[in-house]
Parts: sequence; C-alpha cells; structure tokens
Amino acid sequence: MVTACFAASMAAAWWMPLARNIDNAAYDRWTRWSPPPEGAPQSVVVAIDEATLEARGGVPEIRPILSEALDKIAAAKPNVVAIDVILHDASRDAARDARLEASMRATPNLVLGCDLVDGKWEEPLDRFKVLSAAVGHVQQEYLEPGEDRSDGVNREIPIEEIADGKRKWAMALEAFRLARGQSIVESPDDLEIGDVRIPAGRRGGERPLLVLYRQPQVIPRVSVLDVGEHPEMIRGKVVFLGETALTAARDRLVNPYGNNVTGVEVHAHVFETLAQGKFLSRAGDSTVLAACAGLALAAGLIIWFLPGRFLPGWSGLAILPLLGFVLYIPLLAFRHGVVFPLFAPATVAFLTSAGAATYQYLFVRRQLRHSESEKSRYQQAIHWAAHEMRTPLTAIQGSSEIMSRYNLPDAKRHQLSDMINSESKRLSKIIQTFLDVERLAEGQMELKREPVDAAELVSSCMARVAPLAERKQIALTLDNPVDGVLLGDRELMEYALYNLLTNAVKYSPGGTEVHVFSGLTPSGPSHSGHDGELRLGVRDQGIGMDSKEVKQIFKKFYRTKRAEASGEVGTGIGLSIVEQIVTHHGGRIDVTSAPGKGSCFTMVLKANRAASAQDRPAASLP
Repeated sequence: MVTACFAASMAAAWWMPLARNIDNAAYDRWTRWSPPPEGAPQSVVVAIDEATLEARGGVPEIRPILSEALDKIAAAKPNVVAIDVILHDASRDAARDARLEASMRATPNLVLGCDLVDGKWEEPLDRFKVLSAAVGHVQQEYLEPGEDRSDGVNREIPIEEIADGKRKWAMALEAFRLARGQSIVESPDDLEIGDVRIPAGRRGGERPLLVLYRQPQVIPRVSVLDVGEHPEMIRGKVVFLGETALTAARDRLVNPYGNNVTGVEVHAHVFETLAQGKFLSRAGDSTVLAACAGLALAAGLIIWFLPGRFLPGWSGLAILPLLGFVLYIPLLAFRHGVVFPLFAPATVAFLTSAGAATYQYLFVRRQLRHSESEKSRYQQAIHWAAHEMRTPLTAIQGSSEIMSRYNLPDAKRHQLSDMINSESKRLSKIIQTFLDVERLAEGQMELKREPVDAAELVSSCMARVAPLAERKQIALTLDNPVDGVLLGDRELMEYALYNLLTNAVKYSPGGTEVHVFSGLTPSGPSHSGHDGELRLGVRDQGIGMDSKEVKQIFKKFYRTKRAEASGEVGTGIGLSIVEQIVTHHGGRIDVTSAPGKGSCFTMVLKANRAASAQDRPAASLP
C-alpha cells in the first residue's frame, strides 16, 4: 500500500501542472519569509520612466534620450553600462544615430542587448555593436518543457541561450564579467568567473539560473532626468539603462514579492545575485526521490509500529509530527540555498500515511475477525468435546457407583468392569479425535495414509451403535456386503461413520429401521490412481428435512427440526466435523431428505488401488 501511494504521489508530482504551480507559490512564500541578506548594492538602474518620456517627446525620441543618458552616466565614471534597448533598426534621422554612436564611444565597458525573435537573434546595428565590449541577450524567463507560467512571476532566467547557431550570454552575466575583468570558464554543471562559481548547469540549449531577488528599493533607481544631479549613485557602479515606463516597457513581470518589475530591473537583480555570490540551486531529481522514499518509509513504519505499541488508537496524532516536518523541510532547505519542492514530499507523506493507516485499519480488522473466529471455533470445539464425553463419563460414573454401593456377583462385577474399561477407551478416543480435528482445522496435522478396510470400518461402527439401537427398538440393517479399501486415517473415518449412524438412531422413532449400504464404482482409464468411488451410506426413517434445512445441515451449531422434534440434546457441530474429515480425505457427503420420508447421508470416498486385498494384514480381511 505504501509503495502504491508513493508511486502515485511521485507520478502526480512530476506530471501534474498543479504540482508545479504549488511549488512556485511555495517558492514565492519562502522568498518573502527568507529574503537574501542585505548588502551594499553594486548596481543602479537608470530608468527611462514616464516623466522622461513625457519631457522628451515620448517613445519616438528614444535614441536622443539614450544619448542624453549616456553622456550624463559617462561623466559620473561608472564601471560598466548595460543598455536594455534593442538597437536593431536604423533611425530615420541619421543624425540621431550619429549622436548615439558618439555617446557610446565615450562610454567605457558598454554592454548592448539583443533579443530572440522567431528563433533568430535581433542584434544591434554594426555601427553600435563595434563600440560595445559585449552583446548580451535580454531574455527574462526560463520555462521547463510543458511549464505554465501564467502567474507572470519571474523566478529563473536563461543565463545562456543558444539559437540560430549562435550562443549568447545574458546581459547581466556579461556585465558581471566586465566588472570583474575575468573571463567565463564553463563546464556542463556550472560557470566560473574568477572566484565565483555559478550553479547553472546546462539543460538542453540553455543554462537556467534562479534569481535571488532582493527586497524592493534595495537596488537604487534614478530617472534619466535626474541622473546628472546624482553622480555619486553612478560612480564605480554597474549601470543598467532601460525603459521602465508602463507605456514603453514590453517586458513587465512580477517578482516573488508580488512587485512589478521591468526587464532592466530583472537584469539588475540577476547582476546582484552574481555579485553577492550567493545562489539558489534546485534539488536534484534523485535527491527528491530519495527524500520522498524516506518519508514514505517513515510514514509506513510510524503507522505500523508506533500506534500499536505506544499510542493505540492515536495513529493520526502519531503522524502529525512527520507531516509538520515535511512542510518545514523545503523552508529549511531554501534558507541553505536549495530549492526543494513542496508538492512531492507533502503528497507522499499524506498519501502514504493515509494508505498505511487504511491498510493498518483493515489489517487489524482482519486480525480481529480472525481472532474472533478462532475463539468461536475453539469454544465450539470445547462444547463438542464436552458433549461427546458426557455419555462415556455417565456410564463410567454409574458403573463405578453400582460396584461400590452393592455387593455384586463376580459375573456382574466383571461385566461392569469391562464396561468401565470400554468406556474409558472410548473417552480416550474422543479426546484424541478432538485433538486430531483441532490440528486438522489448523492445518497442523497430516492425515495418516494407511489402508482401511471398508468392511471392518462398517462392522466396527455398527457394533458400537447396536446397543443404542436396541434400546429404541430400531433395527440396524446392512443392506449389502461391503467391499473396498480406503487410504486415510482410520480413527477419523470411523468417527465420521459412527456419527452418521448415531444421528440416524437418535432422530428416528422407535420401531423403525436404519439401513447401512455401500457401493463401489470402478474408475475409468483417466482415474489410474484409485479403484473408483466407494459410497458408504446411512438411511433412516425419521421425520426428514426440507431442502432449506439440507443446505444448512453442515453449519456449526445448526439445530434441525428433527432434533427439536426428537427431544435429543446435541451441539449441532458433529456433522460439520464429519464434513471436514470427509473433505480432507478428498471426498464429499451427499444428502437426500424429504419431510416425513427420512434422510440419507452418503460418504463418497476414493477407493485405493494400491492398498488391494492382497496387501492387507490378515486381521483386516473380512
């Protein structure tokens, strides 16, 4: 059950869109609860905001605005300047491009942006490109295959993008490289710039990097109109210049704090993530799988052992600490720089706990039913043994009292002694039969496989029943000679036949007849292991039973109408034991009866060819 719930949970975690949405929402919550430590920012955003566009003539004047901004920024001596404006098309006014070109030439460590449109790179004009120290892409979102980012929250960017046969690093990475004066050393699992290792392993044609967003207002932002008045904000910093006006910015996103951010601000946060040298990395699939497997195992062990041994009836409370720990694991991992999914462990813990608890409940119920059944069966067996032992004990008690109370002749005393001896042996046999039947029911006993002469079996049982039949003046008749040899346990089969005979006598009115008959049916070619079927039947002239009673006759403790009519007191389990004995010998019992016409019980057993007449001991021959 735990394995099935674990597999279902992991399948849901990997393939359900809901799982990704829940994990993303949890990521945003953890970012708010555990923001990165504050430090001195190394970048500044110079914004082409609404006020700038309104004062300078709007979007058509974007190149003069850039020229003005670059002139003011260059005067403040920045470290690196990155422009998040795609300068792919030439302006209609050549003078504007010339002026922008002059401003770029005066700007140190210039990084220009390029964009991916319809699978192809839109790069800056060559006249601008040659003036830049690097060209970086401005893609802001990295999406897993099949991932839905309808919430608009930016959490991860492709720090490397390969398309159209060309590879481009992200603008923020190029700016960081220039600011450090180091080259990029790459491997399949990470990038290194100087002493900074960036955990950005390649996935397909991209290297995704989680952005460690800083809280709002941490990264300084100044309008192009005011940048000349605050040179101290620019000096020695990495400047990200771009559009933040709502009417102009086409890449407005939301950060995990719920604040709107534009593309140029995203690049600034990416740069600060690199500059601080503290990164987030996603837990590997194997790590998640192992952790979830451990949670599933823990849930199963808690439900299996703890409630039953220490907290009976408190399975729910026993599992609550585990569920609480599962919710805390992702937050703890996030604080240590690892993004651990929430949906997978939470679902695994909940489903495996529920599945284990359900199985435990059903298991305990099954054990309880089995225990109650065993208790009932044992009580029935004790009841049967007590009932069967009552007759020989009564005979022994009566005979011993007569012998002790009266001065009897030697012949009579000898007769009573023989009776006591006979009934004692019978009592011992009843006890042994009781133990054998118990072991047989438990599957702890192997049936004896010895040849049993059917004629001797019938003769012995009829002799034992004869006194009972004589007292009721019932004629006990053997209809035909008995032939055949059985292979099995003589004592158990004798008990079965004796029980059928005593029942026939008990439930028949005086002056009637009880007939014993047999029949041997030869086997065909396909039954090479035995001589066919041996039928041993007992027919009485009692009140009989209807079809409904016949169907229930072998149920334990079922009392038939004929038992009530005859006034006989019995346990109602004798026939159920007879059926067990016959069934374990590979046979069956056929019953025919009708009200007022008596009943006929026939044991149908396999006659054995291997135990033929010539193999029997001399005493066993008829």
